[in-house]
Amino acid sequence: MPTTPLRSSPGAMRASLVLIVALVFALLLPSAWAGVPNKDAKAAYAEEQTMLQIEGDSVVREPGKGQASSGRVHMDRHFLGQYGATEANVIVQRGGNTWRHLRNGPLASIAGFILLAVPLLIFVFYKAVGGAKEVPASGRRIKRFTAWERHVHWATAYSFIALAITGIIIMYGKKIMLPWMGHDLFSWFAIISKYLHNFVGPLFIVCSILMFITFVRRNFFHRQDWQWVKQGGGLVSHKHPPAGFFNAGEKAWFWLGVTLLGILMSITGLVLDFVTFGQTRYVLQVANFLHVAGAALYIAAAMGHIYIGTWGTPGAYQAMREGSVDENWAAAHHSLWLEQVKNGTATDPAHRPHPDGKPPRPAPRPGPAH
Repeated sequence: MPTTPLRSSPGAMRASLVLIVALVFALLLPSAWAGVPNKDAKAAYAEEQTMLQIEGDSVVREPGKGQASSGRVHMDRHFLGQYGATEANVIVQRGGNTWRHLRNGPLASIAGFILLAVPLLIFVFYKAVGGAKEVPASGRRIKRFTAWERHVHWATAYSFIALAITGIIIMYGKKIMLPWMGHDLFSWFAIISKYLHNFVGPLFIVCSILMFITFVRRNFFHRQDWQWVKQGGGLVSHKHPPAGFFNAGEKAWFWLGVTLLGILMSITGLVLDFVTFGQTRYVLQVANFLHVAGAALYIAAAMGHIYIGTWGTPGAYQAMREGSVDENWAAAHHSLWLEQVKNGTATDPAHRPHPDGKPPRPAPRPGPAH
């Protein structure tokens, strides 16, 4: 039967657009690239303290390194504009030390905890609750995904996996791999990972855009999705609420993961990947913070998506791999969509009514066994 969109969905979309626009402006505002000196900066790291000590003990007095007239600057926290367009005059950039301490300290620890805790929680959940019950096959297959949809999905998935693996090597390789690999072997892993990450990143952005365009029409929330949410999607009870082509969980993954986190990773990745547009080190450091945090959340959410699409829901992986599902599987997991397919009102590309008004041909039924 036809479904009625939730009135709140336009508001949710507007809120998402506001967040996206705010992120873009935060990184692209001219003030972010301008020279904003921090004249009150104080030495905070050993390198700076050593340099100031040498300067104080110097017999020949010269302009201090914190003054632009000296031509040697290390007291500037993030910005370089007051000292010229190049970084040749900067001996120590304090923001680099701040970035290094935060990235390799609390940020790396929190991200690492998320990446280790989520698969452990998924494993515990699977052992305690188990996946959905397998539905006996009827022998009648129904087309679910077109070849284009499957190619877009797998291209996005493969590029995402490549970025996740290389990103983890870049982030944690020096601590985890270097001690037992040695410098020579690890250097090759690090170099290859860096170049793969930089070149696959733009490909992932293109795939994500195609993914959004391909699936956005079927991911708007409808009233029956609230029933799915209230019942937790049947993950614990294994009683699946009625759902359309995509259920509320899949729609949440589409908007929060593929779309919102995808935009965050794309914008920050481009800022880090192409550093020829006047970005200051401060902009790169903030982009890196956001990139690492977004990657941890994206990978963790993807783990949940992979679990639901494999062990958690038997038959879901075959749907994306082969493009079709058994009729009983569709009745159990997406009963509203199956009803639309049967009465000819389904609007997904695999069952979209013919422009001349003729109903689509029904899926062939298997003949008698010989």
